[in-house]
Amino acid sequence: MSNDFLNVFLNEMKTNVNGFIAVAVTEIESGLSFGNLTIDPAFDPELAAAYNLEVVKAKLNAVKALNLNQDIEDILITLSNQIHIIDISPNKKFMIYLAADASKANLGMTRAILRKHKADVEKNLA
Repeated sequence: MSNDFLNVFLNEMKTNVNGFIAVAVTEIESGLSFGNLTIDPAFDPELAAAYNLEVVKAKLNAVKALNLNQDIEDILITLSNQIHIIDISPNKKFMIYLAADASKANLGMTRAILRKHKADVEKNLA
């Protein structure tokens, strides 16, 4: 695991995502947090990722049980003033959890930034 890569990745999310609140990278199978970053001391991205890991596991199981033969691109949770996006690495080993201010975030751009980096997360943390 490359801590340099992870620090660069976390800070890129902070810099490039409008309305950035927090980001966390978690291993799906074990729940191990590889790293997180927040600009809001009251927002615990590691705790949020741990709870949302259950959403990811349930959705992966549902896709498998339904024989959909498809990959989950991302999971979007829209709150009254925040968006939470959960992106899953291509090998389904890692998830990136991102929270942003809904009034400032550009959903399409945020998804594009996550899509651009999720293969790098997989390559550098596996």
